[in-house]
Amino acid sequence: MSAGGVHYFFEGFSLIKTKGLKRFVFVPLTINLLLFSVAFYFLFGQIEVGITYVINLVPDWLGWIKTGISFILWPLAVISVLLIFALVFGTLANWIAAPFNGVLSEKVERHLTGQDLGDEGVMALIKDIPRTIGREVSKLAWYLPRAIGFLLLFFLLPIIGQVLWFLFNAWMMAIQYCDYPYDNHKVDFTRMRMHLGEHKGKAMTFGMMVNVFSLIPVVNFIVMPVAICGATSMWVNELKNTLAKPKH
Repeated sequence: MSAGGVHYFFEGFSLIKTKGLKRFVFVPLTINLLLFSVAFYFLFGQIEVGITYVINLVPDWLGWIKTGISFILWPLAVISVLLIFALVFGTLANWIAAPFNGVLSEKVERHLTGQDLGDEGVMALIKDIPRTIGREVSKLAWYLPRAIGFLLLFFLLPIIGQVLWFLFNAWMMAIQYCDYPYDNHKVDFTRMRMHLGEHKGKAMTFGMMVNVFSLIPVVNFIVMPVAICGATSMWVNELKNTLAKPKH
């Protein structure tokens, strides 16, 4: 019986603890931890400045209103920042970690198919950097115009805009993480998107789980390697065998 995207996401938590794979998890995990920590510290400070500014606009004799505004603004501001922050900084982290993410995906696939993990040197990783960065540029070119449109809806349409942004993020996260095993097999970006679209149910539920766990403090630090491992498992068990060979 075919498993769903939720199953593969949670399988990623088991795979990152697998003996032999832990060392390949370390670099993406460290990059994610550093970027998210610095970015969230900075954003949290800006939220505080913004809320303080708004509260100071209210006269002191309306102290009870100031308390109410603070009580309402803090959760709204934090949720809004987290929704935008999860994708924007997640994308940045993936850019920086792209070569290492590709290696992790390759090692996970080898592990799942019973192959030796191998021990390729640093030169092999360096040689792949131009290709992996080029792939990330392709993702960014596809993502940016759509993200701008959905971001406008996020602010212009209460509730509906936030739901659409969440769904768009879910699809983007599926593309982002499922792309690593496709790229390792030299499947071009357009063909990858079309094939993933044939499995949209699995892809969307997988992306939704990435979205949700990216919003959970502390847990979001390990989402990147977990998602790479889970997406690679989905590739091995569901996607790889249904990918038609390109016509020549």
